[in-house]
Amino acid sequence: MAASSLISPVCLVFTIFCLASMQVSASGVFELRFDRFQNELGRDAKGHCCDGFKTSSPSSSSGTGGRCSEACRTQFRVCLKHYQTSIDLSGVCTYGDFSTPVLGENSLDFSAAAANSSSSVNANKDNAANGYTVRLPFEFSWPGTFSLIIEAYHQSSNTTTGKVLVMQMATQRWMDSSNAWKADSYSDADGLHALNYSYRVKCDEHYYGDGCANLCRPRDDKFGHYTCSEPSGDKVCLPGWSGEYCSKAICLPGCHDEHGFCNDPNECLCKLGWQGKLCDQCIRYPGCLHGSCQQPWQCYCNEGWGGLFCNQDLNYCTNHKPCKNGGTCFNTGQGSYTCTCSAEYTGTDCELVKDDCTVIPCLNGGTCSGETNATCNCPTGFHGRRCETSTQQTCTDNPCLHGATCVDTTDKGYMCLCPDGFDGANCGHQVDDCAVNRCQNGGSCVDKVNGFKCICPAGFTGPLCQTDIDDCQTDNPCLNGGSCADLVNSFRCLCVPGFTGSLCQTNVDDCLTKPCSNGGQCHDLVNDFRCTCKPGFAGKDCSQEVNECSSRPCLNGATCIDRINEYKCVCPRGYSGLRCERSAAAAKLNATAPTVLGSASRLSNVPSDASLSVAQIVMIATISTAVPLIAIVSCVVIVCLKKRRQKEQMRSDEEARRQNEQNVVHSISKKMDKMDKCLEEHRIINTLDFPSTGKGKAINEPDYAVVQTKDVSPHHHHQQQQQQQQ
Repeated sequence: MAASSLISPVCLVFTIFCLASMQVSASGVFELRFDRFQNELGRDAKGHCCDGFKTSSPSSSSGTGGRCSEACRTQFRVCLKHYQTSIDLSGVCTYGDFSTPVLGENSLDFSAAAANSSSSVNANKDNAANGYTVRLPFEFSWPGTFSLIIEAYHQSSNTTTGKVLVMQMATQRWMDSSNAWKADSYSDADGLHALNYSYRVKCDEHYYGDGCANLCRPRDDKFGHYTCSEPSGDKVCLPGWSGEYCSKAICLPGCHDEHGFCNDPNECLCKLGWQGKLCDQCIRYPGCLHGSCQQPWQCYCNEGWGGLFCNQDLNYCTNHKPCKNGGTCFNTGQGSYTCTCSAEYTGTDCELVKDDCTVIPCLNGGTCSGETNATCNCPTGFHGRRCETSTQQTCTDNPCLHGATCVDTTDKGYMCLCPDGFDGANCGHQVDDCAVNRCQNGGSCVDKVNGFKCICPAGFTGPLCQTDIDDCQTDNPCLNGGSCADLVNSFRCLCVPGFTGSLCQTNVDDCLTKPCSNGGQCHDLVNDFRCTCKPGFAGKDCSQEVNECSSRPCLNGATCIDRINEYKCVCPRGYSGLRCERSAAAAKLNATAPTVLGSASRLSNVPSDASLSVAQIVMIATISTAVPLIAIVSCVVIVCLKKRRQKEQMRSDEEARRQNEQNVVHSISKKMDKMDKCLEEHRIINTLDFPSTGKGKAINEPDYAVVQTKDVSPHHHHQQQQQQQQ
């Protein structure tokens, strides 16, 4: 009991916090219906009379005495809260509570009262007793389990007297949302009180599911086209719509997936460059006359046509047959032709008849008559313009053309066996071998006698244009060792490292990234570079400082301090010199030589009281003034030159430092790329358990650190020397 008293406040606070902090994502109502309440003796929870006194004669089988003289004025309190293993009767009603007014006296039959009453108590209002129903709305996902407390009270008519508990019940139940009522009952141990009640959980409009947590509003607009299914509330798309929110229209069946789209069901709108009912036909290049396409804006010429717009007839004779009256047609190129007419016809297309008996002689004994419009009078058995046709020809008439073999027959007179390339009754028609174009790769077919010829486009050769001309077969056009890869009527050069360009003609400048450190000068090579380092530095990229102390220049146990392009020896006590080569003891032995004092051999002949001239005095004064002035100017010039040199040295050091920083960044980037590749090959990523805090190391974080180095420029060493001297 103590444990439950500790757990209940914690659960209560947690539940109130959750309900107060979450947004309204579910909505429904818990309904409790009172069906029947029994309190025949009018007793309270302790067995006392609600009002009045007990009668002397018992009227109940319980043996608790008779009916009370005054009836109870009964009202109810309903408390709904979260599920508790041990129900706290005095705790907060987390899901809601409600107290009814006085509904009747000792025993109440609500179903009979509802059937016999038409009063306003049946009005359907939230948090009101509808004659027999109590409604407790909620705005959270219904958990299914709950604790229910129902208490009956006697409300005395005396306002100064408080309510008296008549009956109290507490139970735990489980129920999902449903429109069906679930009946339940309760009776106390002594049998004085009994309650029949029903309850259910209903979802509000547009809320579905066991916990009323699925919000679904049917709609048919630009945001969706669907209805809601019962009881889950899943979206059911209207006909012609699909997708999670039923906002994607289902296009016309057969509408191309890539080239078509739709905004409304059963339509097919074409994207740019496509046409047709199903958007499966490409649009040809504008102006394309006799061509087709496989992709938009193409123009592949049909057989016998050429040019940018496929408007040039390459086989005019075959396509148009312009020569009439048996004339022979010859293609002369790009839509031009020439007709060779028989003897009796003339004109561009052999359309004109020669009406001259001398030009058109009559055959087979026919006679010619007329001058401007000559005609032949044919003998019996012949007909035709020149009497050239026998009523029934035979092989003796040589009717077969183009070298065909003639065979006499009894029914037709003769039959011609045509050679290859010709057909027809008299083998006068030349077979079009280009009727089925066998030329490949866009080649144009030109018909010939018993054959054809393919005119190949640029880049192809062979009888059927089936061979791609190897543009790399001749001298290799690629320079500097590049490999040639053949393309259609073109080629591509695969350059060796260090070169680029369409012909590998350009040497890649490896110095563009400034690989030389510490002010080194870069010289571009083929796929490489060479650095000319400043004094004091060495290595491929001048990143290694030369250790001048490696040769041990300091003597006599002196300490060598390496500097850029120089060194300094710290001499032990008793030694000195640039390399500590001089001993103090030896220096004392040879420090000074003996001094010999001499005397003047004779006295000066210059009188001591000789006086200076004016010119000498002026010269002495001028020199005394000029010499200090020259010294001061010289010092100023030296100081200015020194500061100028220091500034130039500082700029040079700054440029070298910036270049070093760039090289460090490039080096780190290369190391990170290599490390990433290695990690990607061997890493097993666990997608389930990631660190819960931000202090963990990132997956791609490198296992190294960049150490900031001190300034080792010559200017910095110069400042250190000045500080040591001070």
